[in-house]
Amino acid sequence: MINVKRLTEGAVLLAVFAVLLLITLYVPLLGMIITFFIGVPFILFAAKNDGKITLVFVIASLFLSLIVGSIMSVPLALAYGTTGAVMGYFIRLNKSRFTILLSGTFVFLLNLIIIYTASIVLFKIDMIGEMIDMMQESMNTSAELLKNFGSAEETERAMNQFKEGLKLVKTLIPTLFVIASFFIVFIIQLVSFPMLKRFGIQAEKWKSFKDIRLPKSLLWYFLGILLVSMFANPEEGTYLFAAIVNLTYILQFLMVLQGLTFLFYYFDKKGISKAIAITIVIVSFIIPIFLYIIGILGIIDLGFDLRKGYDRKK
Repeated sequence: MINVKRLTEGAVLLAVFAVLLLITLYVPLLGMIITFFIGVPFILFAAKNDGKITLVFVIASLFLSLIVGSIMSVPLALAYGTTGAVMGYFIRLNKSRFTILLSGTFVFLLNLIIIYTASIVLFKIDMIGEMIDMMQESMNTSAELLKNFGSAEETERAMNQFKEGLKLVKTLIPTLFVIASFFIVFIIQLVSFPMLKRFGIQAEKWKSFKDIRLPKSLLWYFLGILLVSMFANPEEGTYLFAAIVNLTYILQFLMVLQGLTFLFYYFDKKGISKAIAITIVIVSFIIPIFLYIIGILGIIDLGFDLRKGYDRKK
């Protein structure tokens, strides 16, 4: 009876997955939104079944993606399927939401790396490289037109800045993959967890944003990377240079996150409206200098545990 029930649930969820995949593939605008729901059937199934049966479910979804789509739809099914399955597995183990978020981010990131590498090695297609080349060609065309309306010196300066920006984008591809994976999995959590409750699956509630604290060890990693970049002084274009730049940006992002959580914590303790804190966050993304200030605040909070000192005074 149990096997029949599992088979029925699996068949229904696979059918839901097939519909979501079809919409994603063939309905452009709506498909962009539906993409975030593709992992939901996998989360539901994995949260209620053991790892072996979930693996069979994921494999079945890959064959189904070949039928309803094409070979190009398999990476999409694999990325969202494995991510959803891992998230559901950790829900079944009653792990915290932050642990589920990190595990899902890691799996999705791994899929992105595999898909990107496979597209280059097997199909000789570098989507990011081609996009950057198109931007470069577009800028060269624009530069020729601008020479007729402005000074050659100003045009040359703008072109150099643009080229440096493109070089930085190429270097920061790993960081972009990490940040994209984090936000995609975060959105998947937002849309899927309310659905889980309707099916009787309970997941631990999110901690309040103000109560989130990153590991103190991140501060030492950050300081270590800064020291390596100062003393090693790697040549631009080397693997060491790329590694240092990417780690620096990722750790800076985490320091900003820590600073934002402290900002919300402080405002809450002072009884200041959250609307002001949210406004500061929005303004900080518009005016980058505020992000640096918030990042410094995050570093100080990690290093000196400002919250503990504040609570002690209370």
